[in-house]
Amino acid sequence: MAQDIFQNALKNFMNDFASGDAVRHLADQGLTVTEITQKLSFPTKKELVAEMVWKHYLETGKIHLSAPENGTIKKVRYVKDEGPYGRTSLRQVIEEVPAPEAEYVAVDFGRQIYKDKAAFQKKLEGLSDNDKEYIMDLPWPLEIVWHVKDSRIERILETVKKQ
Repeated sequence: MAQDIFQNALKNFMNDFASGDAVRHLADQGLTVTEITQKLSFPTKKELVAEMVWKHYLETGKIHLSAPENGTIKKVRYVKDEGPYGRTSLRQVIEEVPAPEAEYVAVDFGRQIYKDKAAFQKKLEGLSDNDKEYIMDLPWPLEIVWHVKDSRIERILETVKKQ
């Protein structure tokens, strides 16, 4: 049991160290999970990249699991400390930073995908491959989430509502 927990933590650390920053940067550039996976030089599973991107979107406020409030969001960073005998360690620092002023829209893609994946994919037929990948690659939960209202999500919602 303890060995499995350690192996899982080590695997997560290695993947984050090897490709975490690149994944977050490419996600900020607007690339889909599939495009990010193709661009990485370190072999990383698509599911793991999707989890990293989802977590990044939650941390940066692009996606909220509950109704967003204008206020602050928690930002996690790590600080390198040196002990009295030269021992180096990392310390987690959680900062409250002002939430970006943004407009959000409620989406329930997870519920729609779970209910009938084929019917939902049919609704996405009018979208570009890039927009389809954006929706289908992310691990949407089975509840309503709030997404920053940007041109991509507006295009997607407009197409889904037409179908």
